[in-house]
Amino acid sequence: MGGDKYVIVLAGMIGAGKTTYTRYISEHFGSEAFYESVSDNPILEKFYHDKERWGFALQVHFLNTRFKSIKEALLHKNNVLDRSIYEDSLFTQINYEQGNITEEEMNIYNSLLENMMEEIDGMPKKSPDLLIYLRGSFDKHMQHIKKRGRDYEQEDKQVEYFKLLHSRYDKWFSKYDKSPTLVFSIDELSIENPEDRKYILETIETKLEEIRG
Repeated sequence: MGGDKYVIVLAGMIGAGKTTYTRYISEHFGSEAFYESVSDNPILEKFYHDKERWGFALQVHFLNTRFKSIKEALLHKNNVLDRSIYEDSLFTQINYEQGNITEEEMNIYNSLLENMMEEIDGMPKKSPDLLIYLRGSFDKHMQHIKKRGRDYEQEDKQVEYFKLLHSRYDKWFSKYDKSPTLVFSIDELSIENPEDRKYILETIETKLEEIRG
């Protein structure tokens, strides 16, 4: 790509394969990968066991870490992020609707998010160059969630949360307007498959060339 630098963010429901895509894309373009850490998140597993107790704390934790990541990525301009701040409000809204976050907490969260987005808007580079949305059926996402084997995600009581989250993603994506986008179907393509991976990476290259003009 001639030494061009791009900020690419991945989007998609839990279990879409964002981390795997991030690894292959960053290796292909020689860019830095930003991974959202699960192992050192002190709240995530607690949230799955008691959503009402930990819902707000988890969303503020994610908001803070995603804000830090997108700021660093936009400053260095050659990165791939496996999750970004742009999806954050979707998770928070669902937790609010399910009663895991109070109205007062939701107002605090929205105020924090607004302040953070204003700071991003004041940066020299204000948004990613490309957002890649990994779209798939609910069953495919659940297959991925089961395969990766995190115990707290396997409990039957989590299924309704995952269903609601999945049902909202296309609407969220339809309103996203911070950057150009690409969509890949995780039902039809697997980036682990060499032929599919070649197609995916070539499609991304073509899109970035269009963006570069």
